[in-house]
Amino acid sequence: MSKHIALPEIFSQIPRHQILYPNPSPIHSLPTLTPRSNKYRKLEYIVPDILSATPLHHSHENHPNTNTNTPAGPATILVTEGAIQSNHTVQVAALARKLGLKALVLLSRGTGGGLRASQDPETFLRTGNVQINRLLGAEVRILDENDPLASDAFPILEDLRAQGERPYWIPGGASIHPYGGLGYARAAFEIAEQETEMELGGTGRFDFIFVACGSGSSVGGLIAGFRLLEARREEADRRVRPRRSVIGVLNSPTRPRSYHEERVLRFAQRASALIGLDSQRYISADDVKLDDRFVGSAYGVLDVETKEAAEQMARMEAVVLDPVYTAKVARGMLQWIQEEEIRQFARLHSLDKVNLLFIHTGGQAALGAYADVN
Repeated sequence: MSKHIALPEIFSQIPRHQILYPNPSPIHSLPTLTPRSNKYRKLEYIVPDILSATPLHHSHENHPNTNTNTPAGPATILVTEGAIQSNHTVQVAALARKLGLKALVLLSRGTGGGLRASQDPETFLRTGNVQINRLLGAEVRILDENDPLASDAFPILEDLRAQGERPYWIPGGASIHPYGGLGYARAAFEIAEQETEMELGGTGRFDFIFVACGSGSSVGGLIAGFRLLEARREEADRRVRPRRSVIGVLNSPTRPRSYHEERVLRFAQRASALIGLDSQRYISADDVKLDDRFVGSAYGVLDVETKEAAEQMARMEAVVLDPVYTAKVARGMLQWIQEEEIRQFARLHSLDKVNLLFIHTGGQAALGAYADVN
């Protein structure tokens, strides 16, 4: 029997397509490291638009108003993009299978440094997530670094329309999509529901939540969801409780932290507006906490320190991480455990225990492509 998650009325009325399981992904204790883990996905709130006879958000972001050639009706093919070992593209390909649709995956040689750092580029181009995409039946096109389609796939969508297809474009990471952060806003409610069943001690809930920050909507959605929760509970019991901190661990040095902070704030405010929260009152730049110390040399490159963190999690807790995102999150979280901010939080609120949550966003299939990393 599925478990009911109590959402506010406005939030509960947003159409959602359940992709995975009827209940929240369970939070598991990590007794050796003491944090806990959880995993959620971003596509459930996009599916109703995909299946709509008149989808609203299927355009390429560079050409938002050019849909005159699209045949009427729900999508027939999902099109998305990413780096060679993109986790997001695998999720889209799997979703297409589940919905009975085709999938076209565009992988760019020029995104990130994983391919350049590989000692065996040919293997990198055909194993890991590339292999999974093909196994799922997606058409995979690998684009050269200077191919204009790598920055604007609109001509591909036009070709598909000319062939009678109804393509639905999902931007890389799904973050630019208006509904991209709603799955993680819901995740906040699912986490809170499980908190009530756990003997956490301290504040009785998770005080610091660690999650990867790539395209940004995971962090933005979590911020919006937790702020909505806190706003409702403050109104209900009037108790002042310390705010949860969502810590986004950046995985790429391509852009400065300030760029990501502005982006995450925008995504949090957008998600807030959709789920019925006054973003001007409840969401501010102070809510966006990003850590850029663990980005390494390039996106998609597994550096020595991050590899050691992944090995520590595997050997101490039997938790297998992916080399691009969650391994860097684990490295960041382990560092935070050793630092002063969490101790200050405990002293400020007279706590003998502080609760940390590690959100595992998947992607382990990419490990095979990094087999040559020493």
